[in-house]
Amino acid sequence: MLALTETAAEAISNILETNEMPEGSGLRIAATPNMAEEGLELSVAPNPAADDTVLEGGGAVIFLEPMAASALDDKVLDVEKIPENETDGSGDEYRFAITPQSELQA
Repeated sequence: MLALTETAAEAISNILETNEMPEGSGLRIAATPNMAEEGLELSVAPNPAADDTVLEGGGAVIFLEPMAASALDDKVLDVEKIPENETDGSGDEYRFAITPQSELQA
């Protein structure tokens, strides 16, 4: 199952607060049609889709679309806040990264 770093959980909570999402909202991660080239799609969602897996940890809520859940089964979601001088100044921006869980256990 996808694991979250503390930093990622804090960032997700901040994103949901900034977007004034209602209670029970989460960050939805979905596979793109050509995931190998396009990667994953992240969006804020007021609730999970019927077949989403719901993860909660560190105050963050994540909705995983089934194909994304399968692809991320043994991974860790981390985040890096982008320095203000590299953003458009409209608010906090983040760069998400996915790494194998084995890299964190080594």
